[in-house]
Amino acid sequence: MTMMNKRTLLLLAPAALLTACGFRLRGVPEFTFDTLFIAAPPSSTLARELQRTLDGSGSKLTVLRDMADLPKAQVGLELLSEQRERVVVGQNASGQVRELQLRLRVKFRVRSSTGAELLPETELLQQRDISYNETIALAKEAEEALLYRNMQTDIVQQLLRRLAVVKR
Repeated sequence: MTMMNKRTLLLLAPAALLTACGFRLRGVPEFTFDTLFIAAPPSSTLARELQRTLDGSGSKLTVLRDMADLPKAQVGLELLSEQRERVVVGQNASGQVRELQLRLRVKFRVRSSTGAELLPETELLQQRDISYNETIALAKEAEEALLYRNMQTDIVQQLLRRLAVVKR
């Protein structure tokens, strides 16, 4: 066996093992419906990110947000609440805050166009711990904003996976 054949064999062996175990990259979600109405306040950043993600996913799904388009939707996603929490979990001996826990709670439900409940009211929760120091408050504020954005992206991905299993 030549050196080139051995090298090729070594490069292809991990790929062969991964395909043999059933591994495959997560692709574009496939939905059993063609139109989705997202009922959420216009100020909801989560709803905007969900719409952008669905529009950019390459699927055939049409996302509707205008109330006039509600009758056209086969499925409706209602964002019941979107709540950000900031909880003190650690203090030093003099009572100064040293650690915070950031939480993002989202409640939603999914209904068909006839009003049948496809997914009951569900709450998704993401939380992150963050250290705090008042001398660098601006930097910590920026870090909080970044963590909230990351939690929101995680919740959008969870919503996509849950929508993908909905049967009309």
